[in-house]
Amino acid sequence: LSSSAVKFRRVLAHFPQELSLAFAYGSGVFRQAGASAEHGETNMLDFVFAVDDVVTWHMMNLLKNRSHYSFLKFFGPKKISTIQRYGAGIYYNTLVPCNGRMIKYGVISTDALIEDLLHWKTLYVAGRLQKPVKILAQNENSRLQAALVSNLKSAVTAAFLMLPESFSEEDLYLQIAGLSYSGDFRMIIGEDKSKVQNIVKPNIAHFQKLYSTILQDCPQVVYKHHLGRLEASIDKSPEGQFTQLMALPKTLQQKITAIVNPPGKNRDVEEILLQVAHDPDCGFLVHQGISGIVRSSSIVQSAKTILTAGAKKSVTYSLKKLYKMTKGGLKKTS
Repeated sequence: LSSSAVKFRRVLAHFPQELSLAFAYGSGVFRQAGASAEHGETNMLDFVFAVDDVVTWHMMNLLKNRSHYSFLKFFGPKKISTIQRYGAGIYYNTLVPCNGRMIKYGVISTDALIEDLLHWKTLYVAGRLQKPVKILAQNENSRLQAALVSNLKSAVTAAFLMLPESFSEEDLYLQIAGLSYSGDFRMIIGEDKSKVQNIVKPNIAHFQKLYSTILQDCPQVVYKHHLGRLEASIDKSPEGQFTQLMALPKTLQQKITAIVNPPGKNRDVEEILLQVAHDPDCGFLVHQGISGIVRSSSIVQSAKTILTAGAKKSVTYSLKKLYKMTKGGLKKTS
């Protein structure tokens, strides 16, 4: 990835440098099944920039890259930062020509990112970071570093609750990669249905690199790294499931309790999760909770795109997504 790392860092040079984290992700960075090598070379490059001071960063970026913004540039950096807070707390500029490629970049505040990583408030950027990404810049923020690790551990815990007692390493990564797509309405009208498999299958080695330390420290997993194999035996007893439910991020626990607990009954979270741990549908309830988080943030975030991208770019971007979806569908039927 050395030549591509240089290519990505050249893109970074076009932006204000006050970044706590910058990463590239998606099909322009990691090959996806069903896509040719040339396809990866022409795909839009996706970036996320985390910044400590959102208003200042947008102010500097408006001076450098005013043309990247929609009509919202006329309202100034404060209004842009206010709009950024809605939905998943991220502001995207899309279909931006840069160094001979089309790029899309999202800006999120460091605090909002940490909040999402720890508590799965929207699972939007946290979901991106549960899959392999190419980290391009990261400062010495120990809170952010700890939150990045916490997000990966939470992804493993949630996957364990939804998987059967024993499963393969690929099953685990498919479950993890699918977390941030469950409940996303774009999977119905804008994404290739086999997207999760297309992400995981060619990138098992990248998933191993991301999760091997966590899995090696996990008592329920025998991780035979030299064989590239994982042997898991998950404790599906109510006690085992309760321990895992209590380790889930706060927002997910609240979503699960809201599903199980009828309104007007004031029981505490621990009591309800103990009930869920005894429920044969425990894994399904976890899945429903995750879907609830993703659904609401993805709808607001997509609606926001009409403002942040402008009408013309929104239509172009949506048509590209639909084209990719139908192409994926046609490949499956042929």
